Amino acid sequence: MPYRAPIDDILFAMNHAAGMKEGIESGVYADIADGFARTLLEEAGKFAEDILDPINRSGDLHGSRLVNGGVQTAPGWKEAYAKWHEGGWAGVVTPQEFGGMGLPHLLNSACFEMWTAANMAFMLCPCLSFGAVDALIAHGSKALQDIWLPRLVSGEWPATMNLTEPQAGSDLAALRSRAERNPDGTYRISGQKIFITYGDHDMSANIVHLVLARLPDAPPGTRGISLFIVPKFLLNADGAPGAANDLRCTGVEHKMGIHGSPTCVMSYGDHGGAIGWLVGEENRGLACMFTMMNAARLAVGLQGVALGERAFQHALAYACERRQGRAAAYNGEGMAPIVYHPDVRRQLMTMKALTQAARAICYLTADATDRSHRLPDAEARKQAGERVALLTPVAKAFSTDIGNEVASIGVQVHGGMGFIEETGAAQFMRDARIAAIYEGTNGIQAIDLVQRKLPLSGGATVRREIQDMRRTLAELDRVNAPEFGKMALRLHEAVDALERATEWMLGKTGSALEDALAGATPYLRLFGLARGGVSLAAMALAARDGESGAAIPTARFFAEQIAVGAGALETTVTEGAEGVGGALAALGAVA
Repeated sequence: MPYRAPIDDILFAMNHAAGMKEGIESGVYADIADGFARTLLEEAGKFAEDILDPINRSGDLHGSRLVNGGVQTAPGWKEAYAKWHEGGWAGVVTPQEFGGMGLPHLLNSACFEMWTAANMAFMLCPCLSFGAVDALIAHGSKALQDIWLPRLVSGEWPATMNLTEPQAGSDLAALRSRAERNPDGTYRISGQKIFITYGDHDMSANIVHLVLARLPDAPPGTRGISLFIVPKFLLNADGAPGAANDLRCTGVEHKMGIHGSPTCVMSYGDHGGAIGWLVGEENRGLACMFTMMNAARLAVGLQGVALGERAFQHALAYACERRQGRAAAYNGEGMAPIVYHPDVRRQLMTMKALTQAARAICYLTADATDRSHRLPDAEARKQAGERVALLTPVAKAFSTDIGNEVASIGVQVHGGMGFIEETGAAQFMRDARIAAIYEGTNGIQAIDLVQRKLPLSGGATVRREIQDMRRTLAELDRVNAPEFGKMALRLHEAVDALERATEWMLGKTGSALEDALAGATPYLRLFGLARGGVSLAAMALAARDGESGAAIPTARFFAEQIAVGAGALETTVTEGAEGVGGALAALGAVA
């Protein structure tokens, strides 16, 4: 089934879950008023449907291949990237002073969701460039910005992120790649990197690698890491690509999914050292890289939303066509379309509700990012920035977990045909699986949430978030519409469970950190259920004027069928640490 960009659903979530409607009225989003947001989304949706979706399946089947020392992408991908560059899509969110459109992160996030749903493997290439631009704007010298930003912002040259090494996965303190100073102010980079997305390809004339490496006199651990720009080709005096730099792709990983995206093993400095330029200060590279990674984490969360939406569309279409058995709700002749069977409807509604909850959380995070830059009051900007910090690990981890779950349910809806590659349902499941792993595994996101984000401003940031949820619940109580069923009751229970678990966590992070970390992952899930459920409720309240007929039943289903798990998660968080602590013996692990 071809992908169809859900423009109305996306706009409704932007307006009523993320706050775009209020932002337009207050002036925060004055630049996307008067229908501009819909116009841009419709154009982005056409790019997704007409350019990216038609090459998604062929990219999965063909993959990327290392041929004669260079990576060849799947047929049509080079042409699609040329259209991406020509359309100016790489610069939607970049400030105008650097050659971009300067539009809100919220709008770019919605575009990115659609592009990724159409072709996740393709979008991994421009996705990394968004973060590279942020890193250069925040940390790069004017000289570096003048050279590299015009090409990155236009999309002419994409960027990569080179962190991982064979011995240094999540723990970058073990990084061994080396950087040697040259008399002219450049550096010579040597070492091996693995799992480098689009480390080499044939879609552009140059590739801008951002590489972490360690200087000879650097302090140990993460305090001694520096960040460098290391292009595939060095530049001539006129700025055009010239001589090849001393780097190469030595292999392309054979992956479970995202086959069209080349995941490369990269070797730097086989012949004396690849020439690189320092970004920021020596030994401060991790701070620079985290600017890039934080942008990427929201993007990865949106990948979970995108694959959830794609899998749902595919499963719904199949369920409406596939006929099997009899169903009480079906009055037609012959076997009933399986969508009439209650359990299939339950599965499809689970897919829809989970995906929309994850979308709401990601859009909330993007909106907070915009407000952290656009609000006129300094304290309001600070609080918005803390909200971004709080929500980012939830957006990344909850949404990618949802992407995995929804894609798996999609296979189940297809039955035996879901296990057959020709239907396409399996590709969504294979593609979605990586998102919970890269850009910091979801377990690391949960640790970050509990250990670093809950204590922000002495716990005031997370308490403000809970109070924001309670304001929506108060309006739900006031309206008390019969079509809401037990939505208010179940969401009150979920938010109460989150609040109790939060206070428990805040107490334990200072006194019994091991206990807190044992409950970090179920706590993040609990946070996602509460925040997602309340966001859907806000959309349900807005839908009472008939703007979105599906919002109320979707929010009710989430509250009554999914959010009810909040109490069990609270118990796991607050009472499960001892069971985790004793697991080493049960696992037969050697201390």
